[in-house]
Amino acid sequence: MKKWLVRIIATLALLFLVAFWQIFFSARPPLTNDPATLAGDGSTIDYCDLPLLDGSGKTAAEIPKGNTPGCGYSHFPLPILAECTEPLSAGAVDIRGLWKGVEGGHIGHVERVEQCGGRTVITSSGLIHDKGPNSTLGETSNDTEGAVLFTIGDREYCPRTSAGVVWNDGVLDFHVFGWGPVVVQRYPDGDQLIWEYADGSITRMDRICTLPEDKKIPTPRGPRYSLF
Repeated sequence: MKKWLVRIIATLALLFLVAFWQIFFSARPPLTNDPATLAGDGSTIDYCDLPLLDGSGKTAAEIPKGNTPGCGYSHFPLPILAECTEPLSAGAVDIRGLWKGVEGGHIGHVERVEQCGGRTVITSSGLIHDKGPNSTLGETSNDTEGAVLFTIGDREYCPRTSAGVVWNDGVLDFHVFGWGPVVVQRYPDGDQLIWEYADGSITRMDRICTLPEDKKIPTPRGPRYSLF
């Protein structure tokens, strides 16, 4: 009995170490964002003036995938899908724009939603989460949650995340790894956008046209334990 207990504990410890390594130390995919997009200032845009999705420009599959640089961008970047004019896929609801939490779990939260074709990009709080067809990487996001758990020297370590999206009766479902359970949902309700997050919160968001001054530079998140 004692030997089996030791084996079980050892197996669980090994699984924990493997998962910890995968989440914090496995290689992130290469950044394929246009450097000019990351360097540009996304706070200068009128987000109530939405681009026409008339098919006159690029398709979603012709634009490189957007990923978060490191554990978070240094300032709010330009839109990833600025050159995309592909009409939305069948079943998709247009939730494009800049949104601010006004009621519920995350009041003050601000996020930019981009869409074209079957692609959706969420930019907020230092993160760029891009799901759907693109010219460089897979269709699920392969990114980070952004909260820095610890640092080693000058390098920050934040947990990896991966999700895919599917429209289901007007609700944008975010599935872990693209095939797992739904952990996040977004859907319109009248003039508002509803955001149901993995922590169980529900946030109602209003459309805004310009990025608030205090959202230009993201607030660092996470405990940031210094190991060495």
